[in-house]
Amino acid sequence: MRNYAMQPPKPRTTFLNAFFRHCEALSSLSLRGTLLFCHCESQRAEAIYTDPPGQIWREGFRGRGKVCSYALNYAPDSAYNAARMNKGKVSIILPALNEAGTISRVIDEIPTQALKQAGYSVEILVVDNSSTDQTAQIAQEKGARVITEPRRGKGRAVRTAFEQVRADFVFMLDADYTYPATYIPDMLKLLNQGYSVVIGSRLKGQREKGAISRLNIIGNHLLTLMANILYRTRVSDLCTGYWGFRGEVIPKLNLSAEGFNLEAELFSQLAKKGYRIGEVPIHYRCRSSTSKLHSIKAGLSIGRTLLARRF
Repeated sequence: MRNYAMQPPKPRTTFLNAFFRHCEALSSLSLRGTLLFCHCESQRAEAIYTDPPGQIWREGFRGRGKVCSYALNYAPDSAYNAARMNKGKVSIILPALNEAGTISRVIDEIPTQALKQAGYSVEILVVDNSSTDQTAQIAQEKGARVITEPRRGKGRAVRTAFEQVRADFVFMLDADYTYPATYIPDMLKLLNQGYSVVIGSRLKGQREKGAISRLNIIGNHLLTLMANILYRTRVSDLCTGYWGFRGEVIPKLNLSAEGFNLEAELFSQLAKKGYRIGEVPIHYRCRSSTSKLHSIKAGLSIGRTLLARRF
């Protein structure tokens, strides 16, 4: 096999100087953006962190080959570490209507520090759905970005958030403290393993006593069975409010749901587009305030949405 090893670059090596200046300049951007920029500019720097130190791999139109055996030794540590550690942006969407009593605890429970230490930047986006209490003010004091959707309805709130969010990974959970935000790293792991979408399953996991009524449990099982038959899938909890997406999925959704039929419309579009859906069993907690869900009415709406979107 031909030896592609080169002599150590001289100080006047313009390619290496330019390349590493760009890496340092882009250290605040996502890893995906840095690699794309370096690939387009130099055609010599794709995945520098995945190969052993001292090697760069080239991804070009005619294949792949080792082009420089000394380049990483020449790279500044700051450029190498920035490329290796910056894994992208995570946005957590919290649709909220009069959740002043719980929004603070939900935001505090989000593992922001752990995600940052793992190399992600984190944004918490609260959609105030025309609350009459202090939900928005409390969320802002906790450091969240707050946007307002004056038209009430969970579907409207989430659609507004999807229009504004720009991230590599997007999570959505209710702001009533029923879904533990501590499962976000587990869901993120599956997204990094090739799943396009991950749900937090209450029916596969555990539930506090009284968290879901017997009627709602039966209804959830029936609606999930209906969805799996119609769309030939194997999900366990159609109606969960806990979702994670790869960022490229969001712009491809064309949602029109206004209320609690949101999850059914999400599922139907994802299934028809062939996205791979993973699951993480979660511990579902009791709601501390009055539920805004009317079980029979919501169930009928979800069933109609599944049928209408299938055919």
